[in-house]
Amino acid sequence: MNQPVRYASCSETGLDGPDQVLPTDADITYNADGRVRIKLDSNRFNSHIPVSIPGVLTRTAKLHPDHIALVSRPDINGKRTTYTFQEYESTVRIIAKAFLKLGLKRHYSVCILGFNSPEWIIAKLATIYAGGIAAGIYASNSPETCQYCAEHSRANIIVVEDEKQLQKILQIKHNLPHLKAIVQYNGIPTEKDVLSWDNLLDIGKKESEDKLLSVLKTIGINECCILVYTSGTVGKPKAVMLNHDNILFNVRALLPVLRMKEKSEVTVSYLPLSHVAGQIVDIIINIMLATTVYFADPNALKGTLINTLLIAQPTILLGVPRVWEKIYEKMQEKARSNGVIKTWIAKWAKAQGLHYYTNKMNGINYKHWGYVFAKWLVFDKVKAALGLNKCHIFATAAAPINIDIKKYFLSLDIPLIELYGLSESSGPHTCIDFKKYSMDGVGKPLPGLYTKLDNINEHGEGEICISGRHVFMGYLNAPEQTKETKDKDGWFHSGDLGKFDSNGNLSITGRIKELIITSGGENVTSYNIEQAVLSELPYLSNAMVIGDKRKYLTILVTLKSNMNEETGAPLDTLALDVLKWAQSIGSNVKTVTELINSRDAAIYEEIDKAIKRANMQAISNAQKVQKFEILPHDFSIPTGELGPTLKLRKNIVQKMYADLIDKMYE
Repeated sequence: MNQPVRYASCSETGLDGPDQVLPTDADITYNADGRVRIKLDSNRFNSHIPVSIPGVLTRTAKLHPDHIALVSRPDINGKRTTYTFQEYESTVRIIAKAFLKLGLKRHYSVCILGFNSPEWIIAKLATIYAGGIAAGIYASNSPETCQYCAEHSRANIIVVEDEKQLQKILQIKHNLPHLKAIVQYNGIPTEKDVLSWDNLLDIGKKESEDKLLSVLKTIGINECCILVYTSGTVGKPKAVMLNHDNILFNVRALLPVLRMKEKSEVTVSYLPLSHVAGQIVDIIINIMLATTVYFADPNALKGTLINTLLIAQPTILLGVPRVWEKIYEKMQEKARSNGVIKTWIAKWAKAQGLHYYTNKMNGINYKHWGYVFAKWLVFDKVKAALGLNKCHIFATAAAPINIDIKKYFLSLDIPLIELYGLSESSGPHTCIDFKKYSMDGVGKPLPGLYTKLDNINEHGEGEICISGRHVFMGYLNAPEQTKETKDKDGWFHSGDLGKFDSNGNLSITGRIKELIITSGGENVTSYNIEQAVLSELPYLSNAMVIGDKRKYLTILVTLKSNMNEETGAPLDTLALDVLKWAQSIGSNVKTVTELINSRDAAIYEEIDKAIKRANMQAISNAQKVQKFEILPHDFSIPTGELGPTLKLRKNIVQKMYADLIDKMYE
């Protein structure tokens, strides 16, 4: 980033909000009422004039007042509530006035706890309109974690979805000194001091616009308006402070790359809105492009997502890797019931799809007859069955995805566009180029964003560092952590390891905190080994390498099993494809317990062979796995191994299975 730097000009009065930049000479802050400078440079993408979130929504509501913005999930009578953009923005203003009446103060927060819904998003935007800071809390969080987030962000108001989430807050509300009101947006509250959503609307409708307008005038684009709490896999969650320009600039860089069109896109809201990925797609892209957002039901990640996809017919689908894996597993399960002829046709069609995309990656963009026929005969029907026949963007983000999964979807004419980013980068930072599709890596930085590698090793790997207007302000109330990750030149040190290929595309190779250093001093990137093992044996659902400060590497694996449709917790019974595979190698086990108790020779031997094949890819003996153990159940959110964004919590797994790990080193 060797370009001359200038800063966005500041308001002279400080009363020209919300589209104003307030005076400051700071580049980082960890205070709720702090401000940071907005850096501009000669890069044409960085010359965009900063705007505010209220400014964007107001503009869109004026331009497209009657366009459908939000479509709720069905109520008990099967009816969906819709909001036009005019109704959407009007309701945001009403709720903002209610929040002010209830005592929301500037730079204090409204915490929102529940599954995705129009009320969730409206509460968030209303908080920003009212000069507060919107903070989402994961619906799976414990009362103790809810208390930490609410206390840490100085919550004046907490908005909960239902009785279940309300009970968490009632347990800890006596520990929240700043709390003035609790609102329940779904159902009628049973507690007398808890407001319903209708109560909140009534309060707002009775208030004049004067106070809201006066608050809007004081808002600055370079102030914090959103807190994104990290999942807190190590210690307490960090609160990532994002301002209006951070998140709007990021999306402005993304839109031309993904070639999204105004008033033309449809999305489905199901990823947690507490996470930055959900906010980008369901809130920011929505208000910038006048998209239509359909809301899935709370069991979306347990198998009901397809119901909403079939109704919504989205043009964009963003999924974390586990979502794509679930779709893949369901499709594999269905494929096994096909007869010989259907199986042959599917195999032929997938070969045509791979052939077309292989040529495309090699610079030959020609739709040969086989691809065209396969598209008509198979691909279009598969997409229609999934509700994805209108979808033109299939994206994966939040964690690395197995290349075999990408290859499978590519063969079905569903090219997964991989994005890389973090909460601290306001969402996506890099993206695979549509025109130069690649199976490897996460692409190049979005226009106007910058990447460099720090402390590069002999393999060309270094820590990924990020710079640009999208980089966060700091961690709330955490000066030391802020200074550790955001240096004096504005570079955010991500903690991720990566390297560039010959075309300048970035590949993620692991996490520094997950970098294993054996007792012999060998540095090992566990991710590459884990992916190699999973690729060798697709009946494994998870693989986790152990070996930090140990003499050699070991690995914990889980076999694919059935899941409880209600809770999402793993069952003891092995998945159907695993059972069929087990039978094919001479095993009759039906459950994970039976498998482990009998130490079934056939399955243990096949896993051992897969690990040995993966070991052949190792660059040194120290990077070879010596032993393995099968864990008693698959990983999930209810059992604690996966966080709310479906990322593996390795430190939790190590604590849960400490005895089993020690046994491998006896």
